[in-house]
Order: sequence, then C-alpha cells, then structure tokens
Amino acid sequence: MRVGVLTGGGDCPGLNAVIRASVRRGISDYGYEFVGFRDGWRGPLEGVTMPLDIAAVRGILPRGGTILGSSRTNPIKVEGGIERIERNLKDLGIDALIAIGGEDTLGVATKLTEHGFHVVGVPKTIDNDLSATDYTFGFDTAVTIATEAIDRLHTTAESHHRILICEVMGRHAGWIALHAGMAGGANGILIPEVPFDMDEVVGWVESRFKASYAPIICVSEGALPAGGNLVTKDQTLDAFGHVKLSGIGEWLATEIEARTGYEARTTVLGHIQRGGTPTPFDRVLATRFGLNAIEAVKDGDWGKMVALSGTDIVRVPLEAATGVLKTVPIERYVEASAFFG
Repeated sequence: MRVGVLTGGGDCPGLNAVIRASVRRGISDYGYEFVGFRDGWRGPLEGVTMPLDIAAVRGILPRGGTILGSSRTNPIKVEGGIERIERNLKDLGIDALIAIGGEDTLGVATKLTEHGFHVVGVPKTIDNDLSATDYTFGFDTAVTIATEAIDRLHTTAESHHRILICEVMGRHAGWIALHAGMAGGANGILIPEVPFDMDEVVGWVESRFKASYAPIICVSEGALPAGGNLVTKDQTLDAFGHVKLSGIGEWLATEIEARTGYEARTTVLGHIQRGGTPTPFDRVLATRFGLNAIEAVKDGDWGKMVALSGTDIVRVPLEAATGVLKTVPIERYVEASAFFG
C-alpha cells in the first residue's frame, strides 16, 4: 500500500512525532510505502511531494514544526480543486491519505472522503478546540510556554507596580488563556466565550493594587468587550475566511491605564506558543495518534479521525471533529473566576 501524509494549517509542536510514528509502524510492521506531501493541501493539489522513509523521520521526535511544511491552502476555494487532488493522488498511486490538521484541514479531508477517497484524520491544534477528542497535541506545549511567560511577568509587574497583560492565542476558544491563566496565577482571564465588562476588569485591577500586589491579566486574542467587536489587524481574510486578529492586549492596556491611572503594558506571545520542542505529554500523545492512524489505514477504517477519550485512543467520524468547535464551558470559567481580582 502507498500512503500519503500531509500536515495543514498552523504549525504545531508534535506534528513530527505523528509523522515519525506512522512511518515507522507502517514500514516496519506492514511494509507500506509513504509519500510526504509538501505544505498542507498545496502538496496534493499541485503534486508536490518528498520522500518519506525511516531515514527521513529519524531524529525528528523532539523537533517542533513539521518536516513536511504547512500552509493554509484551501482546495475547496480553488475551481476543480478536489478533482485535481483526486487526479494527482491517482497518478501518484496513493491508496490512502493521512491528513494531520485542525478544523480547516480536516474539513477538506471530510470533503475528500465524501468523494470516495480513503482518508484518515489526525487532530492538531494548539487551541484544543476540536470536538470529539479530549485533548489535541500542541495544546500542552502552548500552555506550558504561556504559563512560563506569566510566571516571568509577575516579577517585573511587582517590581514596577504596573499592570501587565499577557495576550495568548485563541480565536474562538479560550482554552490556552484559561489553563495558562490558572496555572500562572493570573488575576483575570478573558476568553472569547464570555464577553468581558470593562468595569469588572478595572475592579479586579484596583482590588489587586489595594492588596499591595500588581495585577496580571491573561487574555485570548479573540476576547471582546461586552457590546464591542473583535480587535483585528485589518479586514483581509485567509483562504479559509478567517480575519487576522491582533491588538486586544494593547487595546485593553490603553483602556485600563486611562481608567485607573496605573501604567499598563502588554506582552503578545503570538507564534512563540507554536514554536520549539514539544512537551513530553505532547510527544506521547502525538506518537499514539500516529500509531493509531496507521492502524486505521490497515483496517481500512476510512473517514475516521483518531481521538483521545480519557486515556484511550479511539476513532470517530471526521465530521464529528469539525461540525462544532469545542469551546470553554461556562462552569469552567466560573471555577477560574474564584481567583480574579
């Protein structure tokens, strides 16, 4: 059997671990041949490939990013895109495809499955917002990096008696802000699921200063004030129709400073959260996903995605992962709110 592998969307710590596990198990145990598609869906769309054998995956377990490259290419927006992919896969003799990605990448994989091609999905997103899996690899690494940043911000906030705001990723789901904010002892957490009241945020800040401590606010990039709009970089959209978010941290700092008179500064972690070596948890989870993805290929269980349920790896329909985003339940936010202010 000839198996294609691609990684799509934003890069994520643990992608290489998935590739390594699938290739090692597939070649060593089943004698499969692998083809790596370059730069997400651009690879099969344009027939751009690279060799993918045991030598190619040796030593990549601790490396961040993806040896295959990635992109936000959306073949559904290209006229005849799905048909072009089908022709290229046929011409290359590809019998099955392992698609590693988030909501957008797996959405294309679902469409390809509907056209009858053999696809197995692997969930990937640092935002942890894919349904049907308890956790996605990359999330633990992102939270670890954000938590370390908040730990460091505490010392300079206290030294200068200033408000420090840490802006983290999270377009529609606030999982990173929630976990990093709780782990780092932030005095306020703002997430997309719960529009925030500026008077309440100011209250947290003033309460913290009254206790002779400096406040730390952890905010998701997609958080928005009650009755307000998302803060965006500009009005351009990517290939999947997403606006470019940027600036909620700076906006918040300006507002808080104007209302309280205290100096406020913002740290935007941005792509730092995506980069670098994956944590042990993410390495293990990604490896287990890769091993189980190739088992699904062996079983001919097409149109499925491997997922974490408790401590078990299970298979779920691809559409179950992409139908509805997994957002932070209000009760989880209420738990965290015990430490606000």
